[in-house]
Amino acid sequence: MKRIFFFLLCFLLLINSFPASALSVSASAATLMDGVSGKVIFSKNQSTRLSMASTTKIMTALLLCESDKLSQVITVTPEMVYIEGSSMGLQVGMRVTGKDLLYGMMLSSGNDAATAAAIAVGGSVENFVYLMNKKAQELGLENTHFNTPSGLDGDTHYTTSYDLANLARYALVNSVFYEACKTKRITLDCFGKKITLNNHNKLLNLYEGAVGVKTGFTKKSGRCLVSAAQKNGGLVIAVTLNDGNDWNDHINMLDYGFSQLDEEIFAFDENRYAVPIFSGECQYVTAKSQSIQFRTVKGETVTAKEHIYPFLFAPVNEGDKIGYIEYKSGDFIVAVQTLYAEQSVKECEESSLLIRIFSALKKMLRYI
Repeated sequence: MKRIFFFLLCFLLLINSFPASALSVSASAATLMDGVSGKVIFSKNQSTRLSMASTTKIMTALLLCESDKLSQVITVTPEMVYIEGSSMGLQVGMRVTGKDLLYGMMLSSGNDAATAAAIAVGGSVENFVYLMNKKAQELGLENTHFNTPSGLDGDTHYTTSYDLANLARYALVNSVFYEACKTKRITLDCFGKKITLNNHNKLLNLYEGAVGVKTGFTKKSGRCLVSAAQKNGGLVIAVTLNDGNDWNDHINMLDYGFSQLDEEIFAFDENRYAVPIFSGECQYVTAKSQSIQFRTVKGETVTAKEHIYPFLFAPVNEGDKIGYIEYKSGDFIVAVQTLYAEQSVKECEESSLLIRIFSALKKMLRYI
């Protein structure tokens, strides 16, 4: 009996010692990535080119977030509305902001929102698609090509699970994108027209720490899903293409991903910074960073680099940007923390030669 128990125990330990067999997925292709270092934790056919459906909107939303159109008011035209597939509910003549379109894409997967954003940012759908492919090249997405901003199928509209994971990793650093894709529900006030949107991503309710990212489906692509979750400073990104069991697969993938992260935590404590003020009623303005921590796979590190303005000219308002901190893993910026002035500083009323010189310099710097 003892011998049987001993062999049974050895068998169970042997099973648990093979991490590769601990995870399997139903998808045609899959990638599980450490979102901090970019290291691949698990993959299946990750370089195979496949249709991506509405996960396309990650790129569309990213370009919108990186543009100057988020606060711009856009009047909806027929070209923006008359497109097949999912919709956020735009109507011809409605007025919306770019940020409204962002939420319409990321929550309701609106093809109308994606098309409207494309026209607003690129001037036309065709030109915006050019910008999408240009950005893909810049990010090193070698096996990705876009035909549409919405994700409707095209002859050369494809990606890989590996490219999608890298695209999501880059996009999640953008704070506006991050907030949108993790929002479960929102009611937009589009100049008197209220639109309530619910996020299609069930993982936001099913998985603790989930922060998005995007669902997708067409008959050609099957079910596509890009997910991400954060726990204890770690970020894990999971991608599946053509997966009929994606919700369960992603729960298992995210769990497995967190189990593979190193226990070491790179912690950066809060700090206060003082920036000299010229021609102000006081000499300095202060800002405070928030504590932040990261956990990544073993052997990787995270470093912080401060970019603080050497000086400022009065007046300075509370909440003005005085610098930022970049947190990097290798050459990749994994997070950016903006530093804001904690107080306002008025311009000194006294007239002196020095102040006049500083005022002149201030005007000159505006044109540099």
